[in-house]
Amino acid sequence: MTEKFNATSSADDVLATRNLAGQRFLITGVSSGIGRETARALLARGASVAGTVRNLDTAKEAITALRDAAAPAGGSFKPVVLDLASLASVKAAADALMADGGKFDAIIANAGIMAAPFGKTVDGFENQFGTNHIGHFALVNRLEPLLVDGGRVVVLSSQAHRVADIDLDDPNFASQPYDPWVSYGRSKTANALFAVAFDKRHQHRGVRAVSVMPGNSLTDLPRHLSPEDLQGLFEMVGKARSDAGLPPPELKDIGQAAATSVWAAIVADNDVIGGRYLEDCDIAVTDDTPNPFADGVRSYALDPAQAELLWTKTEAMIAAVGLAD
Repeated sequence: MTEKFNATSSADDVLATRNLAGQRFLITGVSSGIGRETARALLARGASVAGTVRNLDTAKEAITALRDAAAPAGGSFKPVVLDLASLASVKAAADALMADGGKFDAIIANAGIMAAPFGKTVDGFENQFGTNHIGHFALVNRLEPLLVDGGRVVVLSSQAHRVADIDLDDPNFASQPYDPWVSYGRSKTANALFAVAFDKRHQHRGVRAVSVMPGNSLTDLPRHLSPEDLQGLFEMVGKARSDAGLPPPELKDIGQAAATSVWAAIVADNDVIGGRYLEDCDIAVTDDTPNPFADGVRSYALDPAQAELLWTKTEAMIAAVGLAD
């Protein structure tokens, strides 16, 4: 990893010297936010991108913009309809991509929901765990044969993983009060653990998986929060960091928030980052202080034994609804 970037680097900075002609990527959630910017930055360097959207009509403006970004550099963009909250939709999207047969240099599992009120997916899973973790788990595993040798899987986690470890006994909040932030934190811990377990299974052919903290930015991810709630969250984070002697939090713009994803997918050394948690275009330090708003990764999010238990549990949950391979 000879090229050094940091928290202020943008996706365009990271890819400034790269020609991605002939490379192909899958990105989930490209209709807005970090996913859309990640796709744009890759397309602008000549890559081909398959990007998932939940609805073609509502994503029409994004699709047009991404195709416009691809044209000057000779890249191409193909939308893929996918609802991560439905395993039938995941299967249909994966089957269509498998039938197409095009290989991927990297899969970037970017889509997600945050702090949502209690609800269940089509298959009966708690909504955040089902969408953020189970949907991506099923999708990436089905598409693994399309990853080139030496390819990469980038799973977007979050600083919020520090809020809560996974709960394998009650992942759906069936016997405990629902807390949207605890649910979100558990799903983001699950994202990191999935990367650990996937990396272990596929590094024999050079395929490496990582989890990424993109950085806090103003996207439509906090759509379930009112402006007052969002302001209160910013104030709480600032106070918690100040009380711990940490510098104040800084919001990234969208380009900066997409930087670590493209760094992980293209620039960083596979053998160095495999199975790790990344932030600010670098490997994050392990920090087990209980402060949920500290930097770095808590060790439980990289625990290989916990990752295996989660893998087994997730396979069983998918099998229980009749959609296992």
